Amino acid sequence: MPLIGDMAPEFNAQTTNGPIHFPNDYAGKWIIFFSHPSDFTPVCTSEFIRFQELLSQFKEMNTDLVALSIGAIPSHLAWIHAISEMDGGANITFPIIADMDANIAHAYGMIHDSASDTHAVRAVFIIDPRGIIRTILYYPAVLGRNFTEIMRIVVALQTADAFGVAIPADWVPGEHVLISAPQTMREMDRQQHTKARGIDSRAWFLSYKPLSSEVIYERLTKKNKGNKKQK
Repeated sequence: MPLIGDMAPEFNAQTTNGPIHFPNDYAGKWIIFFSHPSDFTPVCTSEFIRFQELLSQFKEMNTDLVALSIGAIPSHLAWIHAISEMDGGANITFPIIADMDANIAHAYGMIHDSASDTHAVRAVFIIDPRGIIRTILYYPAVLGRNFTEIMRIVVALQTADAFGVAIPADWVPGEHVLISAPQTMREMDRQQHTKARGIDSRAWFLSYKPLSSEVIYERLTKKNKGNKKQK
């Protein structure tokens, strides 16, 4: 079972959009790789509609979506067709993996025997452009995912990487971020007594600084556009 900081396990699979080699096909991009228990179920349907609604926002953040369940391609296709035909539905365009033998689900720890030994739980793996797992989330079958939080995590991780900062509790873009904790006595003394403009130093180990949402999105979207041009 992979953990945060591990390389995402590689696999080949068939999806509703054709074959993929994961995560290699998404090199240079962030990935939200998520599992759902079953097609044609109410919570999963609500989640897929919401994922599709947010797809363009994820794309702006250089982030692709890849779904998985222990089901067959015909079932996935029939389900997404039904979603497209229903009131308030959506045309699902991101790929859904058919993991019939559950090998991928087991490799990623998506099968929790105490919950079900035949269905995946609601797992979310956020993987960075280097193929490293940066976040893992699990939800029970009765609870739909919090998409505001998933988007917040993607933006927060990219912000931390781009600006070399840490992210405080309950942060949303535009709020103060944290200066990384000092690693030497000299850094500790400087951080504790800093009078730099805008720095809110409350202790040698806790200092905040402003970072506007405009600056964040300008940097991240500009960087992401640059990555697309290089391809």
